[in-house]
Amino acid sequence: MTQHATVQVGAEAWRAEGTGDRAGTAVVLVHGLTGSPKGTRPLGEVLHAAGFSVDVVRLPGHGTTVTDMAATRWADWRTAVTHAVDRAVREHDRVVLVGHSMGGSITLDLAGHRDDIAGAVAINAIVEAPRSALATVAPILQHVLPSLPREMVGMPTNDIARPGVSEDAYPRVPSKSIQSLLAALPGIRAGLATLTCPLLVVSSRVDHTVDPANGDVIEAEAASPHLHRIFLDRSWHVPQLDWDREVVEGAVRDLVVGVHDATLAARSVDADARGA
Repeated sequence: MTQHATVQVGAEAWRAEGTGDRAGTAVVLVHGLTGSPKGTRPLGEVLHAAGFSVDVVRLPGHGTTVTDMAATRWADWRTAVTHAVDRAVREHDRVVLVGHSMGGSITLDLAGHRDDIAGAVAINAIVEAPRSALATVAPILQHVLPSLPREMVGMPTNDIARPGVSEDAYPRVPSKSIQSLLAALPGIRAGLATLTCPLLVVSSRVDHTVDPANGDVIEAEAASPHLHRIFLDRSWHVPQLDWDREVVEGAVRDLVVGVHDATLAARSVDADARGA
């Protein structure tokens, strides 16, 4: 049996049922590559305080050690989120999916291929491969170096503007793991054409990890008729922990409330129509 390292303190997955009539709306939150729920739980707690049911996912291989992550790929991460969404759909009336960075990529991918996701939020998500020499040689490099320093793959150690705040991501990135993400990006981008649920795109104007131009692609190619985009001037790649934390929390909460209220209103209209 494969032994896995202990989950870091604060990096554990977290679930909590909501309260009142909002408990029927579930929000699944997904962190980014090499990150953990340390980067998404604070936002989840805000949504739970607003009455919603919340599931903060810990992706396979994350929140433990780089060695654990090296054994995982895009398919493992996507499958884990799929299972979380499936569970939320079974247990709740509607589901909103929220993802940061690669978690945003998974969010967009699933929202573009499922009709049971009522709303989606992509925070500094990546949908196209970086235009760098490293991205070009990555398919070869993965067979030579098992892992690479974050800076070598264009991922700063801590891409947060606010002093003293860190998401405590891994210091190195497994080569085959990141290559699996790069290989999945064309399919993720293609799926934007069938993403029709309400969508919030959160973009930091300064992001040292994901080119902000990815947000332009999402905005231009997502089919959602209810797409809203916000730009952040004070925060970098992890705005939900950065100077604009409250702005992000407010925008995400507004989307979830809107999805919840719109669904209830639609059900009310249907009930009135049946009564007539």
